[in-house]
Amino acid sequence: MHFLLTFIVILIVWLNGDYKDWRKYHSTMLYYAVGNLTYNFLCANYLLWKLDPDLMPNHPITEMLYTFVVFPATALMFLRRYPSELKKKIIHYLLWIGLYVGIEYFFLLTGRIYYQFDWTYWWSVTLVIIMFPMFRLHHKRPVLTYILSVIITIIFLEVFNIPVEVPIEERPGYDH
Repeated sequence: MHFLLTFIVILIVWLNGDYKDWRKYHSTMLYYAVGNLTYNFLCANYLLWKLDPDLMPNHPITEMLYTFVVFPATALMFLRRYPSELKKKIIHYLLWIGLYVGIEYFFLLTGRIYYQFDWTYWWSVTLVIIMFPMFRLHHKRPVLTYILSVIITIIFLEVFNIPVEVPIEERPGYDH
């Protein structure tokens, strides 16, 4: 399922010609990828959600598909068609948020994603509602976005009691 979604995203980006404007949105595409890498790094031993790899060999490879293909392509498609009229902006946000939470709900129902450590579907909805405005803000005001991202990350780390630091002697593979 994850491989199929990746293929569909690549196909849409290609058919719509979105890839032609990648330079204009490159920094926001990287912002999204780095955000996902940050989650996977900070939560490596305490993942709040995990993907069932289905056709992929394991969870990390599946995450790499999303980090380096699906998520940057999402930022590209979202920003490339960002409208100027307020009513259309609201509809644009609602469509993208709806698409993301709809896909995740489907993945939840089919066992392609599961939650741990008190994370729920509704936390995912909240994160997606925060995420899309952050893409637009990053495109316009990246420094402000980085500051807000650090604050939001700290809040999530606190809310979910994510153990960021593990004493070196308790780390797997440490044999001194």
